[in-house]
Amino acid sequence: MKALLLIDIQNGFCPGGNLPVPEGDQVVSVANQLIDSGKYDLIVASQDWHPAGHGSFASSHAGKKPFEMGTLSGKPQMMWPDHCVQNSKDAEFHPGLHVDAIDFIQQKGQNPAVDSYSAFRDNDQAALTGLAAYLRNRDVTEIDLCGLATDYCVKFSALDAVEMLPDVTVRFIEDASRGIDPVGVLAAIDDMRTHGVAIIDSKEALA
Repeated sequence: MKALLLIDIQNGFCPGGNLPVPEGDQVVSVANQLIDSGKYDLIVASQDWHPAGHGSFASSHAGKKPFEMGTLSGKPQMMWPDHCVQNSKDAEFHPGLHVDAIDFIQQKGQNPAVDSYSAFRDNDQAALTGLAAYLRNRDVTEIDLCGLATDYCVKFSALDAVEMLPDVTVRFIEDASRGIDPVGVLAAIDDMRTHGVAIIDSKEALA
């Protein structure tokens, strides 16, 4: 059973969104090729789904500006612009994405007291989203994942997939993903590779 896991391909992370990833919209056409390829038994997408006033927003902390470090529940936290607020256009999937083919959507980041980069669990690792159980119950043996952003939500989702689904082969599709910081992207790819994630491109995925 082979699954394609699309990470946060939402308006908020594309040009014009509240937290745009450079060239974030360029992943959409590649993701659609993967979705439409027939290579996958299951198409899953994660969706950042923050309540208004989430604790990771700089606007929730007096004197803090986006992209400064702060704290959240006593732990270091990057302060982000308000983004992907529930039921807003910013939180919607990119309009070009073939969402009708998605079998399951895993929403995340709903607890205002903790951020959630990974599609599998909150950053403090105390609360699971349920995605690992969903994939396990469907006897998934391979996961290809891609999306936004490589150096945050994609990386942490890949690392958690390896840890929480140890019998599953996990591959990261590099050209179907974009990151925030070029140096951070390289470090994220090295980190994924070190932890057993295969680094491939869409041609390999579609072969």
